[in-house]
Amino acid sequence: MANTELEEVRGVWLSRPFGTTLPEWRIAFDGLADLFSTASDIDLTSVDANGVSAEWSAAPGVEDNRAILFLHGGGYGMGSIRSHRHLVSEVGRSARAKVLSLDYRLAPEAPFPAAVDDALAAYRFLLDSGFEAHSISIAGDSAGGGLAVALLLAARDAGLPQPACCVCISPWVDMELEGSTMVTKAAEDQMAPKPMLIPLRDAYVGGHSARHPLVSPIHADFRGLAPLLILVGSAETLLDDAVRLAGAAGAAEVAVRLEIWPEMVHVWPLFHSILADGRHALARIGDYIREHFQ
Repeated sequence: MANTELEEVRGVWLSRPFGTTLPEWRIAFDGLADLFSTASDIDLTSVDANGVSAEWSAAPGVEDNRAILFLHGGGYGMGSIRSHRHLVSEVGRSARAKVLSLDYRLAPEAPFPAAVDDALAAYRFLLDSGFEAHSISIAGDSAGGGLAVALLLAARDAGLPQPACCVCISPWVDMELEGSTMVTKAAEDQMAPKPMLIPLRDAYVGGHSARHPLVSPIHADFRGLAPLLILVGSAETLLDDAVRLAGAAGAAEVAVRLEIWPEMVHVWPLFHSILADGRHALARIGDYIREHFQ
């Protein structure tokens, strides 16, 4: 039987006026905020996180001494606090923690390593603001999921303590786009097709190697990293990225939980207002983060 909620999600996504240029993609992606509103009980506060524009979101009853640093998706070239506010705020509600959402610099105006530098600056901001590392979680979706892993690596190499855990939703961790599901899932995934990922990749990588471990964390040494929860849908071109990430991290003695959700599309929790499995994923993320905070 067809999943009518998923068909609605696909219809919403394909109806977006994406156009053919990056400026048009950015406008269309930020337009998600017009389709999916943020709950009225969420408290929002703009903040400068060590020179990076950011926003605190807090649902009623969150614990002020616990924080999630959320890194939005969008292929490093689009996406923003605005596009992901409805998702970020509900992640915080589920985890009962404040969330710091980051407007890291985008490519091609600011290619690698700008996003990693901004994420590391925001992590230092949380530590300097009095949050204990064991009371901080990192989370991100798509490119933001890859950036979340890169942040763990950068923090480790900078001598900073690891956070309590890291949640990666549909992470993009291989900029060479060599995963087998780039081909086998191409017909099912209209949200992260390879023809769209290639120009975003090229803009972000710039003059660096696509195999640089902070560009493509799949090639990194994962020893000493925080525990990982990786969520991915079975209908994603990036499915193989998630599977290979889990294998590489697990082989390096990192505690990893990989969940492959049947039929789910790229970053399905974005569509939690119309998709029951999106709400279930939010609950799963919240449970995982609270467990590791404890």
